[in-house]
Amino acid sequence: MSQQPTIVTLPLFAKLDEQLLALLRSLSAEEWERQTLAPRWRVMDVALHLLDGNLRTLSMLRDGYFGVQPTGDLGSYQGLVSFLNQLNADWITATRRLSPAVVMQLLEQSGQEYVAFLETLDPWAPAAFSVGWAGESESLNWFHVAREYTEKWHHQQQIRQAVGRGETGLLQPELYEPYLQTSLRALPHHYRNVEAPEGTQLRVVITTPARTYQWALRRGPENWTLEAEATGQPEATVHIDGFVAWRLLSKELDAPTAAQYVRAEGAAWLAEPMLSLTAVMA
Repeated sequence: MSQQPTIVTLPLFAKLDEQLLALLRSLSAEEWERQTLAPRWRVMDVALHLLDGNLRTLSMLRDGYFGVQPTGDLGSYQGLVSFLNQLNADWITATRRLSPAVVMQLLEQSGQEYVAFLETLDPWAPAAFSVGWAGESESLNWFHVAREYTEKWHHQQQIRQAVGRGETGLLQPELYEPYLQTSLRALPHHYRNVEAPEGTQLRVVITTPARTYQWALRRGPENWTLEAEATGQPEATVHIDGFVAWRLLSKELDAPTAAQYVRAEGAAWLAEPMLSLTAVMA
């Protein structure tokens, strides 16, 4: 029997795409122009970005065609972020002439090919691109696929929030739990410079209408590790509403704003870094 990836997301892509297309087909012309939580992007722009993700993966990873040559210092995190931001901006500018009907048609077709390609990947083989926000210089394919799932999940949620339709739907455990499980893998890297005695624990509690989730960040001999639950009494606990958590993780909230919606108990110095946690390349 083959090993199962730590976080299984591949079977959920088709369902996520199905829900996205149903949502987009229901939008009015005015709703396509609504501003999203992403400062420079309307609903149409987010849909175009999702299309770019499909086509870029098929071109680069399936077909081995990279097209645009990397520029800048890609050896640094910020250099890579700047390059990706420019790619994203160039794509949005070039494709704004497409109609919603064309965008939806391309999303449907490319989405099917995209999932078919992901299904060919060995989950335990090295991925072409590491998950930088988790501090990895090399990642396995299962984590790369899970990272891609979080991208599709949170961009669809941006659209749902902008048009006021079905934001709760993506918070159902089947879809939200893998998003959280993947995104919170950013925690050990995020806390890498936080000094604490071995055994120190931070409990993270995220509550939705359907379920309450808990994780523990524990300080080991050399670094921090993310675990399923705390052992004994943690030094601090952070409580986050499920409607807020995804905004925090996708950098839709800055730390001062996040502090208004996050409830912390215990050691403030341990809880405070949670307010700036990011699980996207930004």
